[in-house]
Amino acid sequence: MPHPPPDAARRRAIAPVICYPPETLPDARLALKQAARQTARKVAEVVVPPREARTFEVKAGEVFRITSIEGPQVGDLNLWNGTDLNERFFSGKTRALHGTHVTTGDRLWSSIPYLRAMATVIADTLDWYGIDEYGGSVHDVIGTRCDPYTGNLLTGGQYHHCCHSNLTRALAEVSDLPLHACEFHVHDVLNVFMCTGFTRDTGQYFMKASPVRPGDHIEFFAEIDLLGALSACPGGDCSSEHSSDRATCHPLLVETFRPERAALADWRPAPANGYDRSHGVADPSMDQD
Repeated sequence: MPHPPPDAARRRAIAPVICYPPETLPDARLALKQAARQTARKVAEVVVPPREARTFEVKAGEVFRITSIEGPQVGDLNLWNGTDLNERFFSGKTRALHGTHVTTGDRLWSSIPYLRAMATVIADTLDWYGIDEYGGSVHDVIGTRCDPYTGNLLTGGQYHHCCHSNLTRALAEVSDLPLHACEFHVHDVLNVFMCTGFTRDTGQYFMKASPVRPGDHIEFFAEIDLLGALSACPGGDCSSEHSSDRATCHPLLVETFRPERAALADWRPAPANGYDRSHGVADPSMDQD
């Protein structure tokens, strides 16, 4: 190991700068959306079985809620534009804008070149958890998703109910695409209810037992028409392992609620990003359908 330079302490002591100050983001209008939620009636639900995934549709202005219903369980969430799979949840930019974990008031942002809010978190029964002594918190946008390729790389195993596989199969069931094409649309997730962080000494991604209990839920206001897919992770509460049939797993419930139209009279779906691509990286006329 090289010896530290004489000014090492001074270099480390330089204060950090927030890359993307959240106060400059467009107003989330959280109070309006929470008030609209109080007028909403339930219009749909789907139960996600353990070690499987299911899709659901949400219209702009509706709310979807993910709930733990039988026991501690984490879920891997994918979101796409309801009419265009090319626009999908961008976990990396969401992390850069809001932090490693999301909660009430944070938004889930979509991929470039669209880069707009897809959904806003309007309620979270686990927002009390905060950041624990290990640096862990809940609902992360730092993990990817458990997948069979990493499992094979590390152990030589052939496990077929990883969240990546579950999400791929679920998308294939509701699209006209074959499995191999759907796989390319499955993307890095919001790890719902998962408690994660980075170790202080080595900077490694860790997981620990989720604090979620039956009845805990997180609610999202849909800013555009959405197609969602949720996998009930084969790691259960992720207290010891994932990608395994040994962990105790439970189902998750996804419910959709529709507010009264009058409650959203002053609201409009999120527009696509206003950046003029003709002056930048691409010619919009070359976009493919």
